[in-house]
Amino acid sequence: MALQYSTTVNNARLDAIETAIGATAVLKIRTGAAPANCGTADSGTVLATLTLPSDWMAAASGGTKAKSGTWQDASADATGTAAHWRIYESSGVTCHMQGTYGTSATDMIGDSVSFTAGQSFTINSFTLTAANT
Repeated sequence: MALQYSTTVNNARLDAIETAIGATAVLKIRTGAAPANCGTADSGTVLATLTLPSDWMAAASGGTKAKSGTWQDASADATGTAAHWRIYESSGVTCHMQGTYGTSATDMIGDSVSFTAGQSFTINSFTLTAANT
């Protein structure tokens, strides 16, 4: 039998992610496939860089943790097609989390994958879910 955790433990595990990364985390939206893991060097072109709100995730509840506040950038850095994202601690150097980016059925949902330098964009949905195994 695989390990199982209570909702209380899963919520604590999820809340620990935001605590470990810290306030004012940095999100970078990038082109191409994500690297093999967070310890691997960045890949693709940075299309947008934004500092997330100081409390960037809501408190975990029911084994999920959703973005908090508005995640929006008034001016994309470059032109290209977004495919993955990485979240770094406040200096933007150490990657702590990464995933796929799109307008549906991806880890992070934005309003567009086609970025033009200078355009604004919004992250519509981002939720972490704790597994019971």
